[in-house]
Amino acid sequence: MTISKEKLSQARVLVVGDVMLDRYWYGAVDRISPEAPVPVVRITREEERNGGAANVAYNLITLGAQSSLLTVVGEDEASHKLEALVANTGIQTHFGRDADLQTTVKLRVIGRQQQLLRVDFENTPKTEVLASQTATFNTLLPSHHAVLFSDYGKGGLAHVSDMIAHARAAGKPILIDPKGSDYSRYRGATIITPNRAELQQVVGAWHSETDLQNKAQALRQQLDLQAVLLTRSEEGMTLFDTEGQVSVSAQAREVFDVTGAGDTVIATMAALVAAGLSLREALPLANRAGGLVVGKFGTATVSYEELFA
Repeated sequence: MTISKEKLSQARVLVVGDVMLDRYWYGAVDRISPEAPVPVVRITREEERNGGAANVAYNLITLGAQSSLLTVVGEDEASHKLEALVANTGIQTHFGRDADLQTTVKLRVIGRQQQLLRVDFENTPKTEVLASQTATFNTLLPSHHAVLFSDYGKGGLAHVSDMIAHARAAGKPILIDPKGSDYSRYRGATIITPNRAELQQVVGAWHSETDLQNKAQALRQQLDLQAVLLTRSEEGMTLFDTEGQVSVSAQAREVFDVTGAGDTVIATMAALVAAGLSLREALPLANRAGGLVVGKFGTATVSYEELFA
């Protein structure tokens, strides 16, 4: 299944969720500290990238679709850095600001081509800022072909149920990258895309493919979803829908870094669905995109040319 670049360029996806700034400090490791048994990293280079929902929106742009990003950030240095990074990519930004909020930053220290340490800075946004986001969401909704909720469990999607209800009433496909052990707030979405660990947290462990199928279908019906897409790393992915299930095997390649692979998978699904493909038609392409991105370092993206090569 292919789709023209022109058709994809007209697809508009509204991304709502928790954004973060991904910081990378690269350095040389030549010795162990005299103070404690830890390596001393002499920083030689710094890099900043879009993280969380911002990476999802960036994946949409890289593929050639259009994307708007609705989120809440702090009034701090990290938020301005992130907004500049995001705006630079061509994403339409709608940043709500909460002065008490610390914009999420994930700082990764890299030495000898591997991650030595990750340091997280974060807290939770106030509810009134989130309520104003819902009003903005309703204004933006009509001009988009699909809605993608990117939940990183940072509190930015406290009002997700209201937004789903509005999007569903407007007949828009709703794709969700879920978090946590309670999926009831995602009721009525079109599709959710948990990985194995995330799904297990909700339905418990499964002991066979039949057991998994029963559990996934029960969850789908209980939450009134069209589909559940389970991403299974080296086992590829399985789509559970009203017709049953369909699996695609992983693209065999060297796995370099799985960071952000889930972002790429759901962004690809959203772009293709927004451009008019069915979930089953979009599935093998989303799987291919996920396979391409694990061969790259850090939160990465896939271009239209790579996907349809």
